[in-house]
Amino acid sequence: MGQVWLAEQTAPLRRQVALKLIKAGLFDDSLLERFQAERQSLAIMNHPAIAKVFDAGATLEGQPYFAMEYVQGLSITDYCDQKRLKIPERLELFINVCEGVQHAHQKAIIHRDLKPANILVVDVDGKPTPRIIDFGIAKALSSKTAPDTFFTHFAGGFVGTPGYVSPEQADPAVVDVDTRTDVYSLGVILYVLLTGCLPFDSALWKQKPFPEVLRQLREEDPPRPSTRISAARDTQETTAHLRRMEPPQLISLLHGDLDCIAMKAIEKDRDRRYATPSALAADIERFLQNRPVEARPAGAAYRLRKYVRRHRVAVGVASGLAAVLLAFAITQAIQLRRITRERDRADRVSAFMANMFQISDPSESRGNSVTAREILDRASKDIDTGLAKDPQLQAQMMDVMGLVYQNLGLYPQAQSLLEKAVAIERSLLGEGGVETLKTMNALVSVLAHQARYKEAEKLGRQTLELARIKLGPKDRNTIKSMHDLGYVLEDEGQFEESEKLQRDSLTMAREVFGPNDPDIVKFMSGLATVEVRKNHLAEAERILREALDLQRRIVGPDHPDTLLLMNNLAATLDDAGHAEEAEKLERELLNVQVRILGPDHADTLMTTSNLSNYISDQGRYGEAEKLQRQNLEIQRRVLGPEHPETLRTMDNLANAISEQHRYPEAERLERETIELRKKVSGPENPMTAMAVYDLACILALQGRRDEAIAELRRSLEHGMPPKILAGLPSDSDLQSLHPDPRFDAIITEAKKRLAIATRNPQ
Repeated sequence: MGQVWLAEQTAPLRRQVALKLIKAGLFDDSLLERFQAERQSLAIMNHPAIAKVFDAGATLEGQPYFAMEYVQGLSITDYCDQKRLKIPERLELFINVCEGVQHAHQKAIIHRDLKPANILVVDVDGKPTPRIIDFGIAKALSSKTAPDTFFTHFAGGFVGTPGYVSPEQADPAVVDVDTRTDVYSLGVILYVLLTGCLPFDSALWKQKPFPEVLRQLREEDPPRPSTRISAARDTQETTAHLRRMEPPQLISLLHGDLDCIAMKAIEKDRDRRYATPSALAADIERFLQNRPVEARPAGAAYRLRKYVRRHRVAVGVASGLAAVLLAFAITQAIQLRRITRERDRADRVSAFMANMFQISDPSESRGNSVTAREILDRASKDIDTGLAKDPQLQAQMMDVMGLVYQNLGLYPQAQSLLEKAVAIERSLLGEGGVETLKTMNALVSVLAHQARYKEAEKLGRQTLELARIKLGPKDRNTIKSMHDLGYVLEDEGQFEESEKLQRDSLTMAREVFGPNDPDIVKFMSGLATVEVRKNHLAEAERILREALDLQRRIVGPDHPDTLLLMNNLAATLDDAGHAEEAEKLERELLNVQVRILGPDHADTLMTTSNLSNYISDQGRYGEAEKLQRQNLEIQRRVLGPEHPETLRTMDNLANAISEQHRYPEAERLERETIELRKKVSGPENPMTAMAVYDLACILALQGRRDEAIAELRRSLEHGMPPKILAGLPSDSDLQSLHPDPRFDAIITEAKKRLAIATRNPQ
């Protein structure tokens, strides 16, 4: 309807102004009235959030104009994104906008074209300040401005901006547009400030008939802001970055009060909207002050009324309205019973938790602090009877306590609780129940940590098959079952199947969970472990560095999962010949673990064992031996004499002793290690084969050629790992065997097996 020029006023003040006038040749009565209405509207308003009018008049040709405040700012959305304002900062700025619109309403003016382009933001004394402009289609509520004209429709369309216009303003049948139309537009602006996108994609409206657009505005509800962010996989990272957050944090912040506030502001039914901009601003203030907000999700009765309104014919024909009402009443009764049941369950949990912390005999404590481990042990003894009246809750508590025991490295205690939980859940929920499958997965992990691989594999395959049938191949629990089974198979030396499961689970997890899900890191680490076992060290290092960067961003540098990943990366660096870098990383890791987990934790012991290896790889065998002996003593006490980590330390200690030329002592320790490995893992396990190989090296160093050749052949036939196969020809410990033709035959066979082991499975 007009043009806006940047002009300079020279008297009585020198300043830049925005000069607005009707386009030449458009002097019809309607536009003149609209222009005069805007000029009068701005003249009677005086608020810091509304651009001020300085002067008004007409050109020599009779063309009306007015001079107003020149706002050299950005639209509110562009300003917030360029400054990367956080959500609370955006809300504070938006409250100022609401106050400006409220002022206009108090002057009996509705803006009717509120959108980001009409709300400019400038910095005043370092503080963002909004200026509302363009009251060009404003409507008067009283006779103060243009009493005879309502500028709602023109040129066969409607006045306003698609995407921001309210349903009633876009509906030709509605003539009583009121202040709540501005509340709707403010709600859309709030939606964009929160999510970066409109509730509806207005670009698609250009391809639809106008009645269809109106129907969508009147009848279809847009997704909640948190839902919109969750669904926008391609843009959620950028959207969150502009608000200085990670996507999960942004979704969590929007979910709840902000969802309710935004959806109440853009309600289709204006009677259910905020009545005024100040009411909207007040609810946002309550949110910022951590007070309850007035916005609430629509009740079941209201949703039912909307459904009936959309389907008048179908509902009119149906004679089941009474049945629907009866069903609603039944639903309410069921909900009441559910609330009562949950209340009783909460009471039982409270009683059980209180009993956990109660000391029946005051003399038990004798003034000492009671540790969390003591409380946990007491609870595990009482749980069979303390929650017997609620078996489902009992199983849930067993599940939680089992996980705590597992995190403490107390695997037998964890196994006992998880087995009981599985038995209860199978009887209540069936084998294919979601909770049953989750607990079975946890039990697989606990069994594997105790080197009970055959049991873990059997249960893991059963869990995966049930999950695929009951939950589907893309369910989170199914994908985790694939990963956990792959881990077990890797421990058993079944590298090909393990790698396939690990790759498949990682690919599906990225598709289903999103790129920043914490489980992605776990799956990447599992795949890297398989690559290490297959001697693909460069690929393993690449995966682990990427995973470590992601893990630090997600959970922080001191989280146990981050520490475990550091340990895996250090081991890979050492395998690749970077022992000094591995030692530096491992020492950093060990200091954190001792501080956070304690010196007896399983992860701390594993790190100590790895550190001794890196020291040994640099030729400091005496230092490595001392560290290994200390570690072995703790492992035998904490993990047990047959635990895989205990046996690994025995093997490493034997190698350190051998490097110091104390061959008989090293041989005795290595033979003891081999017998224990055969008992625990079987003679075909790669770790057993590796110990046999180490024995062959010790025998070769003593000049006992026949025995060394026999042990080498035994290691080769029983699953010598790819890493050993690759290094066998150049191992200096076997130098004395090179003239023997039997050694040449072993080398030839090793090369064949290495080619098979490293063949691309795809």
